[in-house]
Amino acid sequence: MKNSTRIMMTLAAIATVSTLLASSAFADETQWQKDHPRRDQVNDRLANQNKRITKEVKEGEITKAQAHNLRANDKTIHGEEKAMASQDHGHITKTDQKALNQQLNQNSQAIGK
Repeated sequence: MKNSTRIMMTLAAIATVSTLLASSAFADETQWQKDHPRRDQVNDRLANQNKRITKEVKEGEITKAQAHNLRANDKTIHGEEKAMASQDHGHITKTDQKALNQQLNQNSQAIGK
């Protein structure tokens, strides 16, 4: 088999595997996530910040009291997200998302200081 043919077959195989992996990643997305992308983005950030807080406590970067306050802030933000969604048939607007992300940014900066 010629070298160029072998390379083309290898590239085709890589492309097929990549497509399958990408498809399975999208298949894991729930219908709710598809229907509510802004809420999903905000909630993903909240989950990520919770993981960061846990990591920082384990590493001794922040105290348990600081972690408690950071989580309380995130809980407040999550409550606001739910309240905003209840006013718009389960969705949040771009303006709502921007406001929530600004609050998340402030809380995020406090993690690990």
